[in-house]
Amino acid sequence: MDAQVQTITSRTSLKLLGPLHSTDRLLIAFWSLLSLVTLLLHSRIPYWRGVVAANFAAAILVGGLAYAAQGSNSRALRWVHEWSAFLLVVFTYKQLYFIIGPIHHDRNYDQLLIALDHRIFRVNPTEWLARFSTPLLTEVLQIAYSTFYVLFLAIGFELCRKNDLSGFRHARFTMAYGFLLSYIGYLFLPSVGPRFTLHDFSKIDIELPGLLFTPALRWFINIWESIRAGASNRVALASAQRDVFPSGHTMMTLVAIALAYRYKLRLRTPMLVLGILLVIATVYLRYHYVVDIVAGAFLAILCLLTAAGLHRLFKGDQEGATD
Repeated sequence: MDAQVQTITSRTSLKLLGPLHSTDRLLIAFWSLLSLVTLLLHSRIPYWRGVVAANFAAAILVGGLAYAAQGSNSRALRWVHEWSAFLLVVFTYKQLYFIIGPIHHDRNYDQLLIALDHRIFRVNPTEWLARFSTPLLTEVLQIAYSTFYVLFLAIGFELCRKNDLSGFRHARFTMAYGFLLSYIGYLFLPSVGPRFTLHDFSKIDIELPGLLFTPALRWFINIWESIRAGASNRVALASAQRDVFPSGHTMMTLVAIALAYRYKLRLRTPMLVLGILLVIATVYLRYHYVVDIVAGAFLAILCLLTAAGLHRLFKGDQEGATD
């Protein structure tokens, strides 16, 4: 009798989860974890109801999209399902804005990171690098830094063009998993970065001028991080996302490069060059401390070592149907 109940339960579970691909399941699991943390600490989080409701709605959306795509002959609908994870990772990132600060009573841990940098280098690296700054170098590094999200889309598009659906799904899972790992770091050690602490944010265009594209790219990144144009250092610091440690840009750039070489993509060499510039830019442009880079590199290795096993776990027994 117990075996029959277990079999029925297992079949029901597989039927419910079947249309969901591995990245769907990973995201829903992470949203569930975030919602649990939010509920447990709801007294600190003013918008806790909105966070939980948004996660629930996102899970319903993912489930509905998965079921619709499975039962449809529409290539467009299946394409939307396959690519939706990229936008859903962004959704996950933005909701952290309403959670991290309140959980820590708006405390930042920048002084710890500054102390670690200074202990290693005997100087503040962003201040030391300022002596080498030129408008041309700033322009090149700002462009490189701003291409961050393009890397992941480029990997996905090339794998799709090669009709390597299995590779696409594994790469998509690995990238989503890596981003979520970095978000856990933000939850534990929220920090804003040296452009607010060691430097005056409102003077960066004067101290690190670029050429043609730098002002617009900085504006876009600031808006992305909830910082309005022309904000003073105090106002910008108060509204900035606490997303410095670890350096997600470093971590995920290394992951992207590793995936590009693993699948022998044509863009792997340009991505390597761009990735090196991007990692340098994280410190030169004052977005990160050096210890953030070290932590990002460590987590990139952890992500790459554990992603395959975790991918198999989240695929479950329905591997042939969806993954």
